[in-house]
Amino acid sequence: MKEEPMPSAPAASVLFVCVHNAGRSQMAAGFLTHLAGDRIEVRSAGSLPADQVNPAAVEAMKEAGIDIAGQTPKILTTEAVQASDYVITMGCGDTCPVFPGKTYLDWTLEDPAGQGVEAVRPIRDAIRSRVVSLIAEIDGRPKPQ
Repeated sequence: MKEEPMPSAPAASVLFVCVHNAGRSQMAAGFLTHLAGDRIEVRSAGSLPADQVNPAAVEAMKEAGIDIAGQTPKILTTEAVQASDYVITMGCGDTCPVFPGKTYLDWTLEDPAGQGVEAVRPIRDAIRSRVVSLIAEIDGRPKPQ
């Protein structure tokens, strides 16, 4: 008799970090959650979180069929970094703690703060394309034995 497999743990855990956790990192987290579902654990945080998610980012994501309006900016914690396999920074400089064994990627993207939705759309599209590549990278990793 074949045993049913246990529900599998996420393939990886990803933390997106930007300064305010209000635009780029929220859009990236929204895309990764939407595209990978529960296969990849998703977190986002900021070194100096804003009071709310950037309304232009919310609108740009709504156009892409993803609702991030209910998200709130969160402070970057050492625990969030330690619990993540991938730490993807977007303009937060040296404020991110570095731990061995993590994969660090720095995505250079324009900051959407203070910009209208027209200016945010190309940033959104660049983030989506990087998230798609990230999912392919995670899916292509050798599975732990």
